[in-house]
Amino acid sequence: MPPMSTKPHARHFIDGAWTDSGTVGESADPATGEIIGTFADGGAPEARAAINAARRAFESGDWSRDRDLRARALFELSERMAERRDELVALLSRENGKIPAEAALEVDLTVSKIRYYGALALTESGRASEVKPGLYSMTLRQPAGVAGVIAPWNSPVILSVRSFAPALAAGATVALKLPGQTALTNGLLYEIVASVKSLPKGVFNAFTESGSAGARLIVADPGVDVVSYTGSTHVGRSIMASASASLKAMSLELGGKTPMIVFDDADLDAAVPVLTKAITTFTGQFCMTGSRVLVQRGIADRLRGRLSAALEAVRVGPGTDPASEMGPLVDHADADRVEKEIADAAEYAKVLVRGGRITEGPLAAGAFVRPALIEVDDTDRPIVQQEIFGPVATFEVFDDESDAITRANATEFGLAASVWTRDADRPLRVARELDAGTVWTNTWAVIVDQMEEGGFKQSGVGRLNGERALEEFQEIKHIVHSAPRHR
Repeated sequence: MPPMSTKPHARHFIDGAWTDSGTVGESADPATGEIIGTFADGGAPEARAAINAARRAFESGDWSRDRDLRARALFELSERMAERRDELVALLSRENGKIPAEAALEVDLTVSKIRYYGALALTESGRASEVKPGLYSMTLRQPAGVAGVIAPWNSPVILSVRSFAPALAAGATVALKLPGQTALTNGLLYEIVASVKSLPKGVFNAFTESGSAGARLIVADPGVDVVSYTGSTHVGRSIMASASASLKAMSLELGGKTPMIVFDDADLDAAVPVLTKAITTFTGQFCMTGSRVLVQRGIADRLRGRLSAALEAVRVGPGTDPASEMGPLVDHADADRVEKEIADAAEYAKVLVRGGRITEGPLAAGAFVRPALIEVDDTDRPIVQQEIFGPVATFEVFDDESDAITRANATEFGLAASVWTRDADRPLRVARELDAGTVWTNTWAVIVDQMEEGGFKQSGVGRLNGERALEEFQEIKHIVHSAPRHR
């Protein structure tokens, strides 16, 4: 039982019931260090219960066969999310550290996404043809079974919904694991899903854990048919290796090192504010953070000065302060880690904006880090090659298109890129050569429900969003029927 307290306590939601764990964790406000609530801290037992409940619901109920039921449940879920939007935004901002506008952006993205997948549950179809006289062939899409979903703390609402909404639309049942850093937000999300009256018992099961035993069981257990994971490349490789024994289907969206390529003819008045937001949105804790600024030599001096000034002017503070433009990192350990990355880079690169850990003044109690900009020539350096997951960007100068493309493709990552130019043809010409799943022209981080996103190279396998997302949770069955005409 959780300790008696007036603070909120978050629980797991498994097989239609609320459950606790023997271990109770504490959730802290990263801006102040204040304990704001407690949570049931799960593990392998909760994962086992979630998998078993999802398997029973898949095999014994109508969920996998009833499109109307799936659409109805998803539409109802979108309504419940909209009704509790403000509550979810406030809690996400406080527990995750996002400023309110960024928390609102995350939550608002979920409502349309859930509606989109409710519609796809009704409109998705297979193909049919008379391939030879009297020989009929058709393909039917069937749900794969139990979907194990593992989502991270940096954007727990949208990144979990991005996986479990298409899984539910496809007819799969879900065992979801979310991390302890956002336990209270997780619990509120579970509560919203649990309030959907048209969702059958056991179709959606979710637990929170600060460790990894439950997640490892989801990956390895033969009762899980497909795994959808969002997180680091290192963990993604481990998941793929662990799942190989049962040949599970995998959807992995992993790390990123987004190059923001600024050509000589770019509109710097438009580019600089977006580049600044690309480095500081979600405090740089975003797989698509614009962490590499590649600039053509002819405007390097101008952009260096303007971007440095813009980053130095960013107002760092808690979400409770309306003037804050960037909040804290998720916890002190991550803030210390990012500070070390900056200090290490200073040994081999030119620091344009030092940024780093705030250790004095009213913000010292929180996990605050000021944005940093580091100029580097050698693309083999760790600051270029490694995902920092904080408000830190490199500044790299290139000579021409070919040099820009070579530099942009110089890391193991390939999640996203951005091209800034006034040239009408250059964006398509350059985008074709970039090893990236998403390429923006004169903008950044524009994602739409109808179009797929995912990574090249070590940024992942599979795709989410769009129609392809349903396919990640489905099998294709080919049915052949011979019915020759009577003569």
